[in-house]
Amino acid sequence: MTDNQPQNAHRVIQQRGLYFDELEVGTVFKHAPGRTVTEADNVLFTTLTMNTQSLHLDAHWAADQPFGQPLVNSMFTLATLVGASVAQLTQGTIVANLGFGSVNFPHPLYHGDTLYSESEILAKRESASRPGQGIVTIKHTGRNQQGTVVAQCTRNVMLWMKDHHDNGARLTQEKTGAASESSEPIEGRRA
Repeated sequence: MTDNQPQNAHRVIQQRGLYFDELEVGTVFKHAPGRTVTEADNVLFTTLTMNTQSLHLDAHWAADQPFGQPLVNSMFTLATLVGASVAQLTQGTIVANLGFGSVNFPHPLYHGDTLYSESEILAKRESASRPGQGIVTIKHTGRNQQGTVVAQCTRNVMLWMKDHHDNGARLTQEKTGAASESSEPIEGRRA
């Protein structure tokens, strides 16, 4: 306890992703939990995004198509695949999502399937124009409950370097009036 902390101050740990300098090329992160996709998820996402594709909305029509049933909207699959990585990789440490490289859907995802996601760090480099930040290339892979790959993509993100980002610690200290350990790594965090 420091002199500026109240006697009854509790340790506060801010949930966050990893900083640029905490990531190692070749590391694979398995994200939890999986996400079981429902018909309601598919219809809501599809209609919210103005997609009128019958393959996602019309079960009767889809039954006569090659897959014999409605397919989950691939943009929902992509968004869920990337979203599953946020808490573990980029929550509070990202500067920007810079873009996607390849995006593939080698097998359909159906209503009732569960999407399991993992991410592999493919490459990283310090930014030449933005000191204290770095660019990381991540390969995201999604599998259904049988282990069949249903989606893969690569994307580039810009992340803060740990010593150049004090936002989380500063905000926690302002809210609680106590020093925070939010920027400290959690023991055993490496996958």
